Amino acid sequence: MLLDGKTALVTGAGSGIGRAIALAYAREGAQIIVTDIDETEGNTTVAQIAEIGGKAIYQHLDVSQPEQHFAAVDVAKRTFGALHLACNNAGISRGPSGTYRPLGELELRDWERIIDVNLSGVFYGMRSQIPALIEARSGAIVNIASVMSQVARPGIGAYVASKHGVLGLTRAGALDYASQHVRINAVGPGYVDTPILRARTEEERAVFRGLHALGRLGQPEEIADLVTWLSSEQASFITGAYFPVDGGYLAQ
Repeated sequence: MLLDGKTALVTGAGSGIGRAIALAYAREGAQIIVTDIDETEGNTTVAQIAEIGGKAIYQHLDVSQPEQHFAAVDVAKRTFGALHLACNNAGISRGPSGTYRPLGELELRDWERIIDVNLSGVFYGMRSQIPALIEARSGAIVNIASVMSQVARPGIGAYVASKHGVLGLTRAGALDYASQHVRINAVGPGYVDTPILRARTEEERAVFRGLHALGRLGQPEEIADLVTWLSSEQASFITGAYFPVDGGYLAQ
């Protein structure tokens, strides 16, 4: 198995892409710290990991709270002895207003919440995870970016800015810690068939499908497979890189 004996922490692992990543890690032999703000969904992921013979525990984590990241890393070390891998996946596309607006009309509370979760949340995660990976003498972090780390769309300026920032953090961290055997990469999904998109109308979903050259939405497992590989020793010469998983979105 690719990750046998490793301990991995996944943020936003209570549903969608995060749950798929946690399950994929577990299938490859890793022990998982499942973190999310939703205890019920987080424990559902833990139960699904147990069903496939894996080991996992749930830890509450609001990624916008720096001290909660350190607490999650501490739980990983106390429970499983070390932390070797992390995937910073948690993210949102809308703020408290629940609306999408042009930049000049964007409410400050929406900007602040999206940046807090999507960008600062990744920084706080890396800041707490890297010392543990160094202590373990090697490790890998995969940050979930987006196709919006490379391009933009109208009405989602805060999201675009946050995901561009995730890519910058990934590259900066990779250079800072390559000499200490910590690899840091980013994966950029296109539109993926998660509960958020399933709540949209069929007309909206058709628009999203049409944005991809392959003419469909991605599946969470397709993202998780790449994250798992990047986290393994098979990707030992890869760091500071960005990998789109976007059905040809960026190629058009």
